[in-house]
Amino acid sequence: MGLQADAIPARRAIPLPGMASPLVHLRDVWKIYRTGRVEFPALRGIDLSVEPGEMLAIVGPSGSGKSTILNVMTGIDRVTKGSVTVAGRTLDTMSENELAGWRGEAVGIVFQFFQLIPTLTALENVMLPLDFAGRGRVAERAEHARARLDLVGIGDKADRFPSELSGGEQQRTALARALACDPALLVADEPTGNLDSVTASETMEAIARVSRSGTTVVFVTHDRSLSERADRVLEIRDGVVVDAGR
Repeated sequence: MGLQADAIPARRAIPLPGMASPLVHLRDVWKIYRTGRVEFPALRGIDLSVEPGEMLAIVGPSGSGKSTILNVMTGIDRVTKGSVTVAGRTLDTMSENELAGWRGEAVGIVFQFFQLIPTLTALENVMLPLDFAGRGRVAERAEHARARLDLVGIGDKADRFPSELSGGEQQRTALARALACDPALLVADEPTGNLDSVTASETMEAIARVSRSGTTVVFVTHDRSLSERADRVLEIRDGVVVDAGR
């Protein structure tokens, strides 16, 4: 259940899943990191499209460029060459302030480490993005946040503090928080890397549930068995796509 449009208005309209063109489009993307005179090309001419509502897994060895793809896809890193378009916006033409505002509206990010505020309940942690955006009344934010916790399967843990949650429950709280503003795109960088195999499977099921709800999902994993839950698996090695999964 979402918040009423008149209760929490979007600050700027963005294309959502269901649009005809790819939600994410990387064209000839290069990312070169420089330290003094040393250059390291993390991405070498990446071409990638992700369709609205698709669930894409990115796999590859350590240092292959997996996380860098997520970073340029979310505007955290600027590309050295090429173009990145997400939810109708061309990221390489946007200022840092524009990127920050766009990211808060259009993208949800889940990291390997949960990064929950320990003095806030699960519900309050999920409400944070709505609080920062000043969207809706407090009761409406709480209702919306509780619906996101329900979506990831831990609605009954809303009033617990992070220390009272298991690792998987904390990660699912972080997932619900990433979904608080109803982003067009959810990205997750090794979201199960800090979890045991059973809890990792439960977390991936929650992410798959998010995908089935219509959100476009891109996640990085080193676990091939978890990547098989995706609609498509993209393999990257040495900054180059070696298998686009089509």
